[in-house]
Amino acid sequence: MTTSVNPPADTPLAVPSLADAEELTCDVLVIGGGTAGTMAALTAAEHGKDVLLLEKAHVRHSGALAMGMDGVNNAVIPGRAEPDDYVAEITRANDGIVDQSTVRQTATRGFAMVQRLESYGVKFEKDEHGDYAVRQVHRSGSYVLPMPEGKDVKKVLYRQLRRREMRERIRIENRVMPVRVLTAGGQAVGAAGFNTRTGRFVQVRAGAVILATGACGRLGLPASGYLYGTYENPTNAGDGYAMAYHAGAELTGIECFQINPLIKDYNGPACAYVANPFGGYQVNRHGERFVDSDYWSGQMMAEFAAEVASDRGPVYLKLSHLPEESVSALESILHSTERPTRGTFHSGRGHDYRTHDVEMHISEIGLCGGHSASGVRVDDHARTTVPRLYAAGDLACVPHNYMIGAFVFGDLAGADASRYSVYEGELPLEQLREAHELIYRPLRNPDGPPQPQVEYKLRRFVNDYVAPPKSGARLSLALEAFERMRDDIAAMGARTAHELMRCAEVTFIRDCAEMAARSSLARTESRWGLYHDRLDHPARDDASWFHHLDLRKSPSGAMEFTARPVAPYLVPVDGFAPVGGTSRHLGEVHAEDVATAGSRELAPVAALAEAEPERAPGTRDLPSAAPAEQSSARLLELVALADEEPELAALHPYLTDPEPAVRREAVGVLTETLPPGTGPALAAALRDPAAEVRAAAAASLRELVETLPPGPDLRDGLAAALAEPDPVVRAAALDVLRALRLGDAALFAGALADSDTAVRIEAVRALVSVDAADELAGAAPADPSREVRVAIAKGLATVGAGRPAGDAPADSPATPVEAALTGLLDDPDALVRAAAYGALGTTGCPAPLTTRAVAALSETTWQVRAGAATALSVADPDVAVPALAKALADANADVRKAAVLALTRHSTTEEARAALSTATTDSDADVRAYAARAL
Repeated sequence: MTTSVNPPADTPLAVPSLADAEELTCDVLVIGGGTAGTMAALTAAEHGKDVLLLEKAHVRHSGALAMGMDGVNNAVIPGRAEPDDYVAEITRANDGIVDQSTVRQTATRGFAMVQRLESYGVKFEKDEHGDYAVRQVHRSGSYVLPMPEGKDVKKVLYRQLRRREMRERIRIENRVMPVRVLTAGGQAVGAAGFNTRTGRFVQVRAGAVILATGACGRLGLPASGYLYGTYENPTNAGDGYAMAYHAGAELTGIECFQINPLIKDYNGPACAYVANPFGGYQVNRHGERFVDSDYWSGQMMAEFAAEVASDRGPVYLKLSHLPEESVSALESILHSTERPTRGTFHSGRGHDYRTHDVEMHISEIGLCGGHSASGVRVDDHARTTVPRLYAAGDLACVPHNYMIGAFVFGDLAGADASRYSVYEGELPLEQLREAHELIYRPLRNPDGPPQPQVEYKLRRFVNDYVAPPKSGARLSLALEAFERMRDDIAAMGARTAHELMRCAEVTFIRDCAEMAARSSLARTESRWGLYHDRLDHPARDDASWFHHLDLRKSPSGAMEFTARPVAPYLVPVDGFAPVGGTSRHLGEVHAEDVATAGSRELAPVAALAEAEPERAPGTRDLPSAAPAEQSSARLLELVALADEEPELAALHPYLTDPEPAVRREAVGVLTETLPPGTGPALAAALRDPAAEVRAAAAASLRELVETLPPGPDLRDGLAAALAEPDPVVRAAALDVLRALRLGDAALFAGALADSDTAVRIEAVRALVSVDAADELAGAAPADPSREVRVAIAKGLATVGAGRPAGDAPADSPATPVEAALTGLLDDPDALVRAAAYGALGTTGCPAPLTTRAVAALSETTWQVRAGAATALSVADPDVAVPALAKALADANADVRKAAVLALTRHSTTEEARAALSTATTDSDADVRAYAARAL
């Protein structure tokens, strides 16, 4: 299009006629192309339905997963966790106010979803034997499953949407923003919205509608002062909350806010749960762990907020005590998978994890089912209270559902919605008119107040009056302010389709703010710690409020409330005994009288003092354009070819192109489209003469490892790559050979002599995968690298776990594993000795080594003392327990924690229980918690 037909830059977009609307039809309409929406669309298409997926941005890089995901918070993996334990955990974290039938869906279906995602190419961390490397981050339950290549999740999902069989069923309309769900006869029949680039009005006729628009992340104002610097994805402005409300659906738990710890002045989590397996943790300024709550919940946030506000604040994520290899691994995860800008942020302040702990603070408030419990009410099939309308992901009220739960409920919604076919009746004209007016009103007043100013004012009121701690008076003032804001919002001006999108988002934020304030005013108790802390009702009131608080839009347009008793549990939980019963209709909730400060008739009196109780998210780097025009043309050809699902033969000329930039991009297209033969082709690219191509091929092989067929051609290509001079290539080849079970001890052992440390570490992991104890034992004392010797010690623990050395007769010769670990106990490096002692806690600690472990409790390096305590967990209790009891007085909290965990293994003895009892008053929260749990 030439510039001559474009209107001048200052000319407002013309208001399109309602009669000129573009109409789209489908069986299943999915609104939102993020986590839940993508899965809902795939499942509905697999059920044979015609699906329309609407996304106001672009599905390739939209939603909360756009920047990747570093791990799964709630993976219930068989053998590592039980569904009932997970359901009980979430019930406790949410103070009992849960519909367990929905939580149980995530608990029971989550593992199958992990496997489904893995079949797509999403990579979850596994140990050397191919088992999921689930971590215990909280004090009970092992649910955290790391995703080392999690930055590519959205790319993998988009690749599924672009599969030929899916493209025949799923129509994707990017840059289309729905603003209202259309209903007829009390059922959802479509949606109304507009194109955020052209401004054209769009109406959709559908058999069922699935809302998957994410959290309301743009509710409160961030402390950083940046309007879009929110903890949640700032494009998630509460669209689905408002659309569900105006469609007549019930929402629930809206008074239970989402508040998270985050890095001070940065819109991202501190990721203590990521750092925890590496040895990082939250501390106050004195270096003390202080959180007693056992799950990420409002109670934990209350403890966090209290510490920040006390003289023990600020609060930090402590990383400066970690060894270099741990810090480097954390940097790799946190600065790439979690947030690509995080490294730049720290660098700009001159901070380094080796020298600076990370200051943490408290996020702004938001609404989110996935991380808290505020959302659209759904049943265990993602159905809302409006027939044919579904909700999934952070929008749906399934407490602490996180990423896996979003996928599970997207799948449930897609499957159930597939029962319906396209609506054939007339679309409701009055609802279309109202949606049209909401969208285009700012164009009629182009010089009105700009959206950023109006939005800032609205969200400032949220911070001033709605953020906890809450009170009836402040919440009432909030309602007055939000009512006045209707006029400000109606006066907003816009000139472009993009500005129309932002103006529509402000209407959603205002709706959510009013819902949050009225819900908080209605629940006259305090619950969920910081999430709903009422200063004027400070106690939890189970007698009156062991209920869900549901809200809906009444036929008259008023917001009305119902207290719905919690249904009887499927999984019993101590301390809670819901019995169900009849709901209590509350009707409208009115503001308190805040026109005057006290009575107008009485003179003021003194109150008596009382005691205090830049990269676009999700995008992939394209190679720099080659100097020659021919190279640029080839790159453009490749970009176009990617959308055609090319076969390998079509990509071969690009994989062998003279220009490295073209070959590198061809590797990217190969990875995105995944034609048959991809594995051997990538293995061949490992031997490319250009380092950038080899690096791209190595990254792609690791990304696709779960989806590549483990054939002989791939094995041969990877084995040949072990002779390449590039250590990145050799390390990647070993990693993929191990993961696909394509190597043996002889092949892997040769890499123990490699000149590169990273390659030798991969060799150790590979040898562990084939239980090559003799090869590992032989390499144990000889390797020149501390990091490799630490890896060997941990590997010996894994391969030696089958037959603990402590079971052998006292006069029997030492096994190779025991002999190797004994040698590592004399290592000159303290971290190697610590790893060796820690390994004894798995393999066994016979009498001679028990004596050494007791002596090691007096070493100067705390890591060695902690490792020695771990070794004593499997030693003779007559020797171990007295030594561990003394270690409870160690100056280092991690040593005391290791001693408590070791004593737990001996808790059948009276001496151990007596020692644990003393630890329940320790100054460190982890030590107290583990001791109490053992007793």
